[in-house]
Amino acid sequence: MALPARLRGLSIPVIASPMFIVSNPDLVIAQCKAGVVGSFPALNARPAPVLEDWLKRITAELAEWNAAHPERPAAPFAVNQIVHKSNDRLQHDLDLCVKYQVPVIITSLGARTDVNDAIHSYGGIVLHDVINNTFARKAVEKGADGLIAVAAGAGGHAGTLSPFALVQEIREWFDGPLALSGCIARGGAVLAAQAMGADLAYIGSAFIATREANAPEAYKQMVVDSKADDIVYTNSFSGVHGNYLKPSIVKVGLDPANLAPADPSKMDFGTGDGSKQAGPKAWKDIWSAGQGIGAVTEISDAADLVARLVREYRAARLALAA
Repeated sequence: MALPARLRGLSIPVIASPMFIVSNPDLVIAQCKAGVVGSFPALNARPAPVLEDWLKRITAELAEWNAAHPERPAAPFAVNQIVHKSNDRLQHDLDLCVKYQVPVIITSLGARTDVNDAIHSYGGIVLHDVINNTFARKAVEKGADGLIAVAAGAGGHAGTLSPFALVQEIREWFDGPLALSGCIARGGAVLAAQAMGADLAYIGSAFIATREANAPEAYKQMVVDSKADDIVYTNSFSGVHGNYLKPSIVKVGLDPANLAPADPSKMDFGTGDGSKQAGPKAWKDIWSAGQGIGAVTEISDAADLVARLVREYRAARLALAA
C-alpha cells in the first residue's frame, strides 16, 4: 500500500516524535519547515486553553511558509493524544484537533474507534503507537490508519522487542503506513528502517538537543554527553516502563540500580498537578532519552539536524548502491 499523500514528499522519511514537555510550537514549526513531520503531545499545552493558541500559531505559520515557498512546502504536523483513562482532557483536545483539522493524530496508551472516527471525519489520518503485535492488531481493528512500532531502546515509554522482530511480525499481515521507533539518530538508520519494512523512521531523542526544544540546557547537554549505557529502563517514575537518563536519576538522589516499581494505576496525564505522585517526576525531574543518543554530539538547530540526517541518508543509499 502506498503512503497517504500527507506522508509523502518529505525531505527524508521521518516523523519527529512527540516528547512530553520538550516538544513545543517552536520545535514543531522548525521540523515541518525542514521537511519532516513535526509533532507534540496535546498535553504539553497547559492549561487546556493554550492548545488552541498553539494550533492557531502552527497552522498559520506553516500556511505562510507554504505560500512563500511553493517549491518546498512544509511537512504536515501531528498531535499526540493520550487515550488513557487518566487523560481527562481528551475530549476537549480532540474537539480542537477536529476544529483545526490537524493532518496527523498519533494515539498512545489505548485505541478507541470514536477517536479515529472523529479524525477521519475531515480526512485526517491516525497513527497508533504499539510495543507488540497484539496491540498492533487491536489498533488496526479499531480503525487506525497506520502504526508506529516502538521497539527496544526508544525514548519514553519504549517496548522490549527487537525492531527486526516487531516489524517482521506486523508486516506479515499489515501493509499500511508503518513507522519504526527505537535508537534512530542517523540517516543510515532511517534507511535501515526502510530496508527492514518500515515506511518511516520515528525520531525523538536527537531533537532534545536542539535549540528550539523546550528542555533545560542541562538536559540537552546530558543527551550530548551520554551514551547507550547511560539509559535505564524502569516503570518507577510513571507506572509504565520507559527509558531514562541515568545521570538525571542520580542528580535527584536516587540509585539507578535500586528503583522501586511503581503502581501503574497512579499514572496521571490529565491534571498535570502531580497529586498522585510524590517525589521526582518524569519528565520534569527525571529526563527521558533513547539508546541512540550516542549519535548526538552537539546542540544544534532543528533544521541543521534534519539537514545532517538527509546527508547521511543519501550517503548510505549511495554506499549500498556501490
